[in-house]
Amino acid sequence: MILLSAEKISKSYSEKKLLQDISLYVSDRDKVGVIGVNGAGKSTFLKILAGLETPDNGTITRASGIKIAYLPQNPVFEENLTVLEQVCKGASLDETERMEYEAKSILTRLGITDFSQDVSVLSGGEKKRVAVARALIHPSDILICDEPTNHLDDEMVEWLENYLCRYTGAILMITHDRYFLDRVTNRIVEINRGNLYAYQANYSQYLKLKAEREEMEWSTERKNKSLYRKELEWMMRGARARGTKSKERIERFEKLSEREKPVVGEKLKLDSISSRLGKKTIEINKISKGFGGKPLIQSFEHIILRDARLGIIGKNGCGKSTLLKMITGDILPDSGTVVKGDTVKLGYFSQESEEMDTSVRVIDYIREIAEHIETVDGSLSASQMLEKFLFPPELQWNPISKLSGGERRRLSLLRVIMEAPNILLLDEPSNDLDIETLVILEDYLEHFKGAVVVVSHDRYFLDKVVDSVFVFQADGTLKPYLGGYSDYLQTVSSQANPEKTAKVKNKKISPNKKNNPGQDIPARSENPDDKTDEIRKLKFTYKEQIEFQEIEGFIAELEDRLLQVENTIEMEASNYLRLEELVKEKEELEKTLAEKMNRWIYLNDLADRIAQLK
Repeated sequence: MILLSAEKISKSYSEKKLLQDISLYVSDRDKVGVIGVNGAGKSTFLKILAGLETPDNGTITRASGIKIAYLPQNPVFEENLTVLEQVCKGASLDETERMEYEAKSILTRLGITDFSQDVSVLSGGEKKRVAVARALIHPSDILICDEPTNHLDDEMVEWLENYLCRYTGAILMITHDRYFLDRVTNRIVEINRGNLYAYQANYSQYLKLKAEREEMEWSTERKNKSLYRKELEWMMRGARARGTKSKERIERFEKLSEREKPVVGEKLKLDSISSRLGKKTIEINKISKGFGGKPLIQSFEHIILRDARLGIIGKNGCGKSTLLKMITGDILPDSGTVVKGDTVKLGYFSQESEEMDTSVRVIDYIREIAEHIETVDGSLSASQMLEKFLFPPELQWNPISKLSGGERRRLSLLRVIMEAPNILLLDEPSNDLDIETLVILEDYLEHFKGAVVVVSHDRYFLDKVVDSVFVFQADGTLKPYLGGYSDYLQTVSSQANPEKTAKVKNKKISPNKKNNPGQDIPARSENPDDKTDEIRKLKFTYKEQIEFQEIEGFIAELEDRLLQVENTIEMEASNYLRLEELVKEKEELEKTLAEKMNRWIYLNDLADRIAQLK
């Protein structure tokens, strides 16, 4: 069922055109990830879909009676309300009584335990978590979320991920968390230069489909270039009267001249933008710190090596940011010392980012650090560096006040990099940064000639960047683990269940009725003398043998048909009635494909068991 349809939506701010004639439909089973660079118009588009902003042109059609819940990127609350009152606000008395238990459960999961606290005294991160709880607690047909994972620690992100995977309504969300996109979404919508590109895929599949689309665009452009050259020769041939030329051919030439050409965004490897780092780096000697009688960090010691890639992991409020600030010298430890080498030049990208004078122009903000900087590509000006960091010339002469929150954060990151540090301290660098900027940052850190220490809840980012992690424990100590975030999880899991692997290997195979509906595979006998009896029990019937031979071809046909329907859906986005039919057909195909895949798993498992016994 189509819940919402947006047709030919356009939106501009001042001279900047954000959205240009874009269309999108949302059905009841869609989980849509909206991606694009900061300032592309993602948040504006979600506000238009939620009914909070009006498009300059185009129409929004919502199914009768649907409810929409909206989680803003930067929530604003009324004063003098408690946390619980804010979460349940707008509900009737009966609904409030029913909601309170679930609200407390969700708030606790999100690290908020004082439900009677005045919401106005909460930090920005705590307010975001209250807003998440409010969006989840109110029943809705469409849940629209703008950066829901910001300010959540790893456990909270995983809990929210599982919650949204089970969510029965439609979801539209902006997030930079690529693991989150991979596991929650089944559609990706990319907003780029005012256009919208839709993909029936999660994030990993989207990357492949996007590469294929771009290759097709460049292939078409190569053909158009060749055709344009031929038409140009024809237009310029001789001095014959223009009236003798075909009107249609002249129009075709004009269209070719005015065609929109594919654009490839530039990406920069900033591997040479750093200062020389001597043998002595940073020595952390048994530092401890506490606040209000509560110990945060206890006797932490470590020598940061010249090429270190360290990740710091822990729950919100455990002291991660405090640890970085003690390394920079902004906070003094209660005991212990931090000793820096003479050649150490720190670059600190704080969670809040530095205070900016928003009246300053973007180009001048970077020129304060350097007019030119040496890179592997030669000497680059401040303007060229801004272009490489996704600030086109038309943005560079604007005051910072006109930038979006994500663009300001990206600008602050560029300023840190322009200072040519040799040890980088990054505190939640992925907050409010778009995926394209994160890819650039990951590439930069891969080639960075110095040490990197990262505090982050972004699991994908940690896996890409770090080779070891320190994890905050409940007593304030930090425990080291080799590898990235996923390696740490695997190590913890194996340590918690040391006998799990051995038990799985020795355990009899039990029927999985979800994967093998209506069929139970007998457990394999441990007695070799019973092999003959097992072979008699484990064999294909005639019908199963025929089915086993044909099922892969049938699955391939279903997948091809499903792909055709999905492509047709994208082309028919403005035809509301046709979309209803196509979405219904798609759901039926997906159901049949799932059943056939389960049956295929059963038949293959049975075939393998028979082969092993023989």
